[in-house]
Amino acid sequence: MSRIEHCLLEAGYLVRNLDYPSTKFSISELATQVQTRILSDRDLQACERIHFVTHSMGGIVVRYLMSKNAISRVGRVVMLGPPNGGSEVVDRIGSWRLFRFINGPAGQELGTGAESTPNRIGPVMFELGVIAGDRSINWINSSMIEGPDDGKVSVERTKVAGMKDHVVLHTTHPTMLLNREVVAHTLRFLRFGSF
Repeated sequence: MSRIEHCLLEAGYLVRNLDYPSTKFSISELATQVQTRILSDRDLQACERIHFVTHSMGGIVVRYLMSKNAISRVGRVVMLGPPNGGSEVVDRIGSWRLFRFINGPAGQELGTGAESTPNRIGPVMFELGVIAGDRSINWINSSMIEGPDDGKVSVERTKVAGMKDHVVLHTTHPTMLLNREVVAHTLRFLRFGSF
């Protein structure tokens, strides 16, 4: 997220690039950690609104936080490649030991079934823009995914009820963080509420 962080700083935003141990805890535990860090940050306490820019599972962490009304001053949110409807990759290989080792407990929650965390949270009630990728460099994962995808998540499964805007860019899941068009769209949504 460092490129996006740099561009947001240049645009005049106060930025906190929050890292968290995504492979060690559940989504609810990660959300609690993020909430604690946000609410204890003195500079953020002074902000009228708090915007979020997330990548992949980070979008689900924010959705979980918002479903619990954990952050009252949420502004606009941009999600990059979020598995808002889960991922078929988790359905197919989520039970494999190697997958569990690499992706941890939170990764196990990202299947496409009705019981998966992203599908249990419900619609969003905040201004959300979603950027999906339609290019993959991971043909193994893509062979498990129906329709256009970014190598991890299908374009269709990035969508969620209540989102304000959605755009598909020609980028992959891991490289979208470095993509200039993604960064430009992110800044546009934070400023204007649309892509």
